[in-house]
Formats: sequence, structure tokens, C-alpha cells
Amino acid sequence: MRKKEFISEDLLSKIYQNKYRPGEKLPPERELAIQYGVSRYTIREALKKLLNIGCVRTVQGAGIYVTGSNERNPLVYNSLTEKKFKDIDSHIVYLKQVPASPQMAKLFDFVEEGETLWEYQRVRIVEMQKMQIETTRLPVSYFPQLDTSVIAQSVHDFVQQQGYQISHFMTTYRAVNISKAQAEMLNCKKGVAAMEILNRGLLDDGRVFEYSELINLDYACTYFTPFNSSRHQVRKDGY
Repeated sequence: MRKKEFISEDLLSKIYQNKYRPGEKLPPERELAIQYGVSRYTIREALKKLLNIGCVRTVQGAGIYVTGSNERNPLVYNSLTEKKFKDIDSHIVYLKQVPASPQMAKLFDFVEEGETLWEYQRVRIVEMQKMQIETTRLPVSYFPQLDTSVIAQSVHDFVQQQGYQISHFMTTYRAVNISKAQAEMLNCKKGVAAMEILNRGLLDDGRVFEYSELINLDYACTYFTPFNSSRHQVRKDGY
């Protein structure tokens, strides 16, 4: 782990440990540099991550303060969501309507036959580097007006603008190797390690509104999760 990554993770841990509480000021860059034995530039780079994910904020002329916005969410950040929307570009590969396969009809819990889905694919670009291939499906009956201008921006903003309330996401991760076709899309070598991410978005009424399959380079995520003593006991007892 690089020094700036270790420092940002360590500061984040200390925030969640309440060693730096909401509203409190972090030590100045000079002091942090001495504590961690690095340059002030490295400290500045480490603090960028905390600023990006909203755990701290800068007060002009006063320093950096811990916010109260993390709300102890289990998912603190991943390597894409830590970036601001303005720092992420999307290259749209296609947007089309497709018939729902039996598998997709079951996933979206369609009752009627012949339902159709929007299917789009886009390449996500962060800091001029192609990082992610996203293939997503959404029911046409929920979003009849979907177009490429939406896909180029935040689809989840669009979903909420249509009057839906997003409740949860169910996400599965699996390590994979990049295929030849994926390597061509991401400008990388075939066979390099990547993360496959399968994601279902759920509305507050329980309906699935989105199913995404993502291939992500250089993927990392950080969680803070409570210890589940009951689950631990079940695993220990074997039943």
C-alpha cells in the first residue's frame, strides 16, 4: 500500500473510532507530516480522498474539519464513488431496447410476457483513464423517456427525478481477468486482473429498477461493519 493510501485509510479509521469527532479540526499538515514521517505533499494527497468522500471539509484560513455526514454507512467508499461526478466522464457504447430474457423477467419480477428493457453500455473514464465497462438494464415501462443525455450523466439522478425513491443496492463482487474484447475497450492488456461487480438497485416498494454488470480496473472499496455475534456463533457451531 502506498504511503498516501495508508495515511488516508488510517485517518479514516481514526474518524470512525471517534478519535477525530464531527466538528473537530484535524491536525495541521505540518504536524501530520511529522506523525507519519512523510512530506506535506503526501499528506495533502492523502487528505484529498477524505475530502472527496465527504468525511472532512476545508474551512478557508482555518483548516480541515471532520464532517458529520458519514453516518456510519457500512460502505464508506469505493474507487469510483470517491470521485466527484465532474471528475468522471462517460463514453456511451450503445443504448437500445431489448426483450427481457426469462432470466431478466424473473430478476425484475415481470408478470406480463413481452416486457422490454433498456440496455446500455458505457465506459467510465476517470482522470483521462478508462476504468470501467458498465452494462445496465432498466425496465422500459418504468422509464419510457430514457435517452443518451441521461446515460452521459447520473442515471440515479434521473431515476429520482422520475418520482422513484431508491432504497438499497445489492452488490456481488468477483475477481476476474480482462478478456480480449474488454482489453480493447479499456486500452489495457488482455488477462490483467479486474473486479466484476453485479449490482441490483431496489426501490422503496421492493421493486428492482436496475441490474448492472460492471468490469472495473484498479478496484478497491472500504467498509465499516458491525460485528455480528449471532452469525459468528452459527459459524462456530456449524449449524
